[in-house]
Parts: sequence; structure tokens; C-alpha cells
Amino acid sequence: MDKMMDNPWFLRITALLLAFLMFFSVKAEEENNNSAASNTMTEIIEDVPLEVYYDDTSLMVSGVPATVDVQITGPTREVQTTQQIKDFTVFVDLRNLPLGEHRIRVQTENISQELGVRIDPTFLDVLIEERVTQEFKIDAELNERLIAENYVLKSITADPNTVTVSGPKSVIDSISFVKATVTEEPGLDSSVTREARVRVLANDLTKLDNVTIEPEVVEVEAVIEEYSREVPISLTQTGTAREGITVDEIETDVDTVKISGPRNIVDTIEEYEVEVNISGVTLTDTAIEVDLAAPEGTSAVEPGSIIVDAEISVDETVLMPEDINFNSANPDEALHQQIFENLPLEIRGLDDGNKADFLDPEDGLVSLIAY
Repeated sequence: MDKMMDNPWFLRITALLLAFLMFFSVKAEEENNNSAASNTMTEIIEDVPLEVYYDDTSLMVSGVPATVDVQITGPTREVQTTQQIKDFTVFVDLRNLPLGEHRIRVQTENISQELGVRIDPTFLDVLIEERVTQEFKIDAELNERLIAENYVLKSITADPNTVTVSGPKSVIDSISFVKATVTEEPGLDSSVTREARVRVLANDLTKLDNVTIEPEVVEVEAVIEEYSREVPISLTQTGTAREGITVDEIETDVDTVKISGPRNIVDTIEEYEVEVNISGVTLTDTAIEVDLAAPEGTSAVEPGSIIVDAEISVDETVLMPEDINFNSANPDEALHQQIFENLPLEIRGLDDGNKADFLDPEDGLVSLIAY
């Protein structure tokens, strides 16, 4: 035996056999590993809904995404089945947590134990707050650059004009604006009524999420009119009053008129001059109706007419007939005058079947001056 151990060929043959043995052993192990690897796979299931368990009647939660990505690793058949059916649940349970900030782990249930699971994100930083509900007034708006030239936005209102907003107390406290914006094509030259979605904004005009708005959509009415401007009225007398009547002053209750038209023309009008023809003033009718016309280059004036009142003085010597026969027991007695106004005229001698209308005065009323 010792002689065999000392024989170099014996040692060489033994070493060769050991080398072959080690080679086949490693190769067999690699084949087993490759076989196992060929039966294992990894897949990522994206946008899996994340369930949140908490008291949603009195609490609000911030920091929880709507979905997460789930990576599963395991036997090919299990991975493929899970990926197709998606009968598992991904959730966070906040029911036993107090108000405030918490770091929580996303969990799964109803998923095969043969699978390795990795969730992205694995941990969430959440804020649990008291749920608050508050009413806000809506600020309806329209971009005025959409309005046609020489037209202006006169008013804009929302119906309803308030909304109820529910959300975390910190979010509700940060609300600075509640807006409903009308979207239209450029060149608006008439009023519009459109539905608009309500937006809740912070002081820096960033949109605030994680709130519930009721109603979410309101009806907005934008009143658009041609450009107009109020200008004062100036009264000027024209014509000649009847003999014996002097018009001392004319005045009207209307102080201004509204003139509509191109801005560059309307803005140059400082006052609106009204010419009042006083020739129609009588002892009993001192009110003059004057029709108003739009100034040159403009489209309209409002109101379309005004009433001007005339203050008059009467020269009795001119009005008294020269041939008046005045008899008195006392020749030195002074002559007096009495005016009886609005006396109705009576028509007599009209044949049956005929009808008469007064042309002047149209109302059939006259005044009687007695001396």
C-alpha cells in the first residue's frame, strides 16, 4: 500500500478522478439552479387601487395616494395568475390611530404566500385631521380679454352663489378663493350663460385638493353690453313762448344720460345738450316732452325721452282782452283776474251716429280766465 502511495502515477490518476468528480458535481448543481430559475419570474402590477380604512364621516386623511405599484416574485404560474386576476387587496388601516401625523406601512391581503411582494411606496406619511364643512361665496369670473372691442362686462353672477366645501381643517382654513370661471371663444359681444366647475384656491392661487365641493358645477351668467358712459345733461331753450307768457327757467329730474357706442367717441362727450322748444308752453301745461337722439358716431342714448318742466311768468295785461266789458257799481274798483284750469269741453249739436274728437287740445280740457 505504501508502495502504491509512493507511486507518482497512482497519485496522478487519483487527482484526475477527483477533478472529474468535482466537475460533474458542480455542473449538476448549476443545472438544478437553472431549472429552478426557469420556473420563477418577477412582474410589476402598476396602479393598484389603495384602500384606506378610517372613519370618513368625521375624519379626513392627507398623504395617501390613490394607487401604488406592486412587484411580485415567485413561481411563474402563481405570478401570471395573480397578475391576471388581481384578486388581492392593498390597504392602510388608520382606524386605531389618533389625530396627527403618522408613518405607516402599506399592507396586502389575499395574496399567495408563495409570492414575494414589494410595494412602491412601502411607507406613507399621512396626516389625520378633523373633517370640517363650511359654506363659501362663489367668485364668478370671465377673462375680459375674450370680450369684443367696444363691449364691456357689466355683471357676472353664479347660481347658486354659494357652495359647501368639506375637507381637512387645515385645508379649509387655507381657502382664500372659491371661483367659477366661464370659458368662451374670443370676440364675445352678447351676454352668455354657461356651466362652470367650482375651484377652491389658496392665497397664492394654487388649487386645493382633498376637498369635497357641493355642488361641483354652477351656472354662471355674464352680462355683456356695448361700451357706455353716463354724462350730465345741459338744457337749452329754443323757440318762442306764447304772447303774455315768459319762461323763466326750465329743469328736469333727469341729471344724466347713458350714451353707448365706440369707446373713443363716447369718452370725448363731456355733456349731452338737450334743446327744449318752449313754444308749446301754456298757462296750464308747462311740461315739455323732449325726444333724445344718439350723438353722431354713437349707437344709443338712454333714456329715449325726458320731461322738462318750465317755470313761467304771466303778463296779465297782455292776456286780458282789450274789448272786455267790465261793469261795476264802483267805477274805481280794481280789476281782478281768476283762472279756472282743466275745464272739460262739452260737445253739443252732434248728429246721431257721428263722433267728434278734439285735435287741440287732445284731452278736451281748457282754462278759463275770468276778469
